Amino acid sequence: MRCLPPGKMEGFFMCVAKSKDKITVPIIVGKRTQKEPIKVLTAYDFRMSALLDSCGIDILLVGDSLGNVVYGFDSTLPVTMDMMIAHSAAVARGRERALVVSDLPFMSYQVSEEDAVMNAGRLVKEGGAEAVKLEGGVAMAGRIRRIVEADIPVMGHIGLRPQAVNMMGGYKVQGRSEQEEAILLEDASAAQEAGAFAIVIEGVPSATAARITEALSIPTIGIGAGPDCNGQVLVIDDLLGLSEFTPKFVRKFADLSKEIVSAVSNYGKAVDAGSFPSAEESFGADSQK
Repeated sequence: MRCLPPGKMEGFFMCVAKSKDKITVPIIVGKRTQKEPIKVLTAYDFRMSALLDSCGIDILLVGDSLGNVVYGFDSTLPVTMDMMIAHSAAVARGRERALVVSDLPFMSYQVSEEDAVMNAGRLVKEGGAEAVKLEGGVAMAGRIRRIVEADIPVMGHIGLRPQAVNMMGGYKVQGRSEQEEAILLEDASAAQEAGAFAIVIEGVPSATAARITEALSIPTIGIGAGPDCNGQVLVIDDLLGLSEFTPKFVRKFADLSKEIVSAVSNYGKAVDAGSFPSAEESFGADSQK
């Protein structure tokens, strides 16, 4: 068991007893057969990676959602390979057990199969990722196949695809009609046949996601896709209550925005009042510490 140091982190994230075995792609695939839920959260930096890893999270997803939550972009489209590599490397340094999966950003794989393989390789070689994720099914099957042939595991992503926000006309639920469901199933099957080891299903009605999950033999990871996927993923800022907007499918497990505002306000008051730093928090001439 790996625990956080005692002190300031107590009561924030409590470490849990867990296997010391490193999580690998075969272990993730096996969780579907063993009917073990797969726990996935996004991570973008070293400290959060270490905290989430200590809590037994199976997969740390370095999502291109960092464009929204870290850089303040309106979408994921401006995210670059250099951004993804830098954040992936930080997350990889912070974890001991979890599998690190990194998003291929917009236009890093859409142009050609050669670009897809090269950029996937960069995320692994320079960013420390152990697998990559890309959006699309039938249209991206060739890219998935070529990346897998280069011995890089691939996670697929169907349904609401943030990189296709302009084509979709916004962040809209997908797969509501029988025709749309059939397209999603075809996309999921194509990604599986091309060699994807798992598929994220985003923004899809619960019943549709359940039928897609039943039809596949690889794990599905849901986000806004109901309870019947083999695993769940959330953006960590949403889970912790750090986001200004909370989608319908998000449950806030904390409200850290209020905690941060309170802590910073108290700091400001202490500085204004001259009570910080105190004598105990200051160095004397004979101090050895």
